[in-house]
This record gives sequence, C-alpha cells and structure tokens, in this order.
Amino acid sequence: MKNCYRYRLLFVFGVSMLFSCSPFKPAAMPDAAGEIPDAYALYEGEADYASPWWESMGSAELNRLINAALSDNFTLKEAWFRLQQARSLAVQAGAERYPDLSASGAIEFDRRRTENTFGSSIGEERYAVGLVSNYELDLWGRIRSQQRAALLTVDATQADLQTASITLAAEVADRWVRILAQQRQKQLLEKQLANNLIFLELIELRFRKAMVSALDVYQQKQVVENVRAQIPLVEAETQLLIHELAVLLGRPPRTNLGLKQMNMPAVGQLPAVGLPADLLANRPDVRAAGMRLKAAEWQVAAARANRLPAIRLTAGAQYGSSELDLLFNSWLLSLAANLTAPIFDGGRRAAEVDRTQALADENLWVYRQAVLTAIKEVEDALESETRQLEHIQGLIAVKDAAQKGLQEAIGRYRSGLSDYLPVLTQLLVVQDLERDLINQQALLILYRIGLYRALGGDWPADAGPH
Repeated sequence: MKNCYRYRLLFVFGVSMLFSCSPFKPAAMPDAAGEIPDAYALYEGEADYASPWWESMGSAELNRLINAALSDNFTLKEAWFRLQQARSLAVQAGAERYPDLSASGAIEFDRRRTENTFGSSIGEERYAVGLVSNYELDLWGRIRSQQRAALLTVDATQADLQTASITLAAEVADRWVRILAQQRQKQLLEKQLANNLIFLELIELRFRKAMVSALDVYQQKQVVENVRAQIPLVEAETQLLIHELAVLLGRPPRTNLGLKQMNMPAVGQLPAVGLPADLLANRPDVRAAGMRLKAAEWQVAAARANRLPAIRLTAGAQYGSSELDLLFNSWLLSLAANLTAPIFDGGRRAAEVDRTQALADENLWVYRQAVLTAIKEVEDALESETRQLEHIQGLIAVKDAAQKGLQEAIGRYRSGLSDYLPVLTQLLVVQDLERDLINQQALLILYRIGLYRALGGDWPADAGPH
C-alpha cells in the first residue's frame, strides 16, 4: 500500500514538472507607450528631483501645510487603505500555489435502555478527527498568471497613492497661493480706499471754495464706494479658501491654520524638466496605467490556461475512536488525483479569453492616452508660464505709463487746465492695473505649481499616511 502511494506521488510530480516547463506567458507589446517627442518645445535638460518641489518655494509655512496634509488628509488615507486591499488580494491570489490543510472533528454520544435490567441503560461515545489537504497542479501557469496580475495591480495601486499625494501637495500649494493673493488684494483695496478718501477730501475742499462742481464730488464718492464694496467680497473669498485648505489638511473648516505669511513666494528659473520619455518613470499615473496594462496581459494568460485540463490532488487522514490510542501506529490515509478537462461550457471560457484580451487592448490605449496627456500637461505648463511672465512684464510697463498719466492729469487738474474726468479715468485705470497685477503674479506661481505637478517627480514607494 505504501509503495502504491509513493508511485502515485512520483507520477503526479513528474507530470507537473513536465507541463510546468511551458506555461502561458503574456505576449510582448512593442512600443506600448506609442510615439514620444524627443524634447519639449521650450526647454531641454536633465530632470532634478533631489528634494520635494515645494521646498523650492522658500516658505516654511507652505512646507508645514503640505507635510500636515500628506499625513492627515482623508482622501489620501482612503487611497492608502485601497492599497492594503490590493495587497491582501495579491496574497489570496498567490495562496493557491500552495496546498491547503483543514482539520475536522466529530463526536457522537448514544444512550439506549437495556431489556434485561429494568431502569438500566448503556451509553456509547464515538469520535473521530481528520486532516484534509487539497492542491491544484499549476500545469499551465494559470495560478501564477493570476498572482502576477494581482502583484501588478498592487504596484498600480501604489502608483495611484503617489498620484494622490502629488495632487494633494499641488492643491494645498494652490489654495495657499490664492489665500496670499486675496490677502494682498485686501491690503491693496484698503490702501486704494485711503488714497481715494484723500482725493475726496481735496475735491470737497475745492467744492466749498466754488472751484469745482458737485459732479466731481459725486464721481469721486462713487470711486470710494466702489472700492469699499469690493473688500467684503475679498474677505469672503479668503475665508472660503481657508475652509478648503483646512479640509485638505483633514481639519474642520473653521480651524485656525496659523497662516501668517503675507508675501508671495518668488518664482525662480524654470526647473530642470528632463525629457518627455522621463515621464514614463516620473509620473505615477503613467506608471499605474502601464502596470494595469501588464496585469491585463497576465489575465489573458490565465484565461487561456483555464481552458486546458487541470489536475487536482486531495489527501486525507482520519483517526477514529478506536485508533486514538495508537495514533502514530494505526491510521488511514487516502490520496486521490483528479483530472478535469472542459469539454462543453457553452463558450464561457473562450468568451473569458476574448474579454480579457479586449481588456488588455483597452488598457493599452489608456496607457498611451496617459503618456500623451502627461507630455501635454508639461508642454502646457511650460508655455503658460513663459507667456505669463511676458504678460506680467507688459502689465508692469502699462502700469508705469498709467501712473505717469495719472500724475500728469492731477497736475493739469490742480492748475485748472482740465476738469476732473481725466483724473478719474486715469485713477480707475491705475487701480485696476494694480489689482490685476496681483492676480497675474499669483497665476504665474500657480503655473509653476502646475509644472511641478505635471512633472511628477521621484516619490518614495511608501508615500502616503501610515
């Protein structure tokens, strides 16, 4: 009997070694990323990610806010636990490569009354324990393909977490810059309001001396009230942005975030952006799309292997109540090998192969779209920042000319050479330009943040909350 079991095991082992030498493997897809430009239109150079990009902004306050968000943001925590789920699924997928072992036990107790003696009864106890093990020989690599697909899904989910971290850091910086811009707008409006009140006092003084008409007074009062009316809107927008920033940090909207910085950060030279091909490694969303493409290819291999025969082994050992005293000397062992082969399933397995192949083709185009989108975002950020800088330089020149025109108009008005309308016109132009310049300078910084976000960067493998 022992020799029979030994021969069975040797036979099964030999068959498994024979078939496992040539498992299905996913077909290679050359040039999966598609056509990639050799360089960016406005910039070339080697990428440099020696430190987190926000440190280049030179603000300790921004560093503190982003670090707090990366630790406490709720959306990032969700992504982290999705990664944990993917890792658990990968463990489950790989568990089929090993035999399972389960234990069973049963106890029965019977009592029956005897006929010979009145009132007496006889009790009998029966119990048994056993072990059962099941194992499928992975002849065609189906289980290995499923495990490989699951592991690649883990890598893709890890990249999703890094993408969420990059997006979160950019959003925190975005809200912070907008808050600074609104605070500067309020300061400017208060300064303009004070200057307009001074102009109003001078005009009222000239009106009392019958040097100007009441129309000049009313026009200047209109300017004063217009500036005054804009201050509450700026205050409301500032508070709404603070609420958004607090939620990004995982805190209630009315939390005091300790925002003290008032100056806008300076934007230096363009960072070293590298080459478009670098995005395949630097952009975690592109990496995630590539990982899902490879996972889909392994799923195709698993579906093809599922159409072929499979050998499953079952082994069991059972001990009854009469053998427990001789547990190691008297036992019953059973070993069975079952061969199952699909004959007719209504085309279900073939359809699964077609479905997984279509899924792989879909992921191929998703990956190519991700690559093109990443290159486009970098190109957009470079173009936007370059043209925005030129626009700001033009605005500064326009504001300088408008201020000179205002001084000239005031001089002619005081000399009685013109009425107040030229002064009013130039005053409104200068003040609008001053407010617009703050917005455009903030937009320049936001374009730089968008560039850092588009480049991706070298993020650690364990980025995210723990």
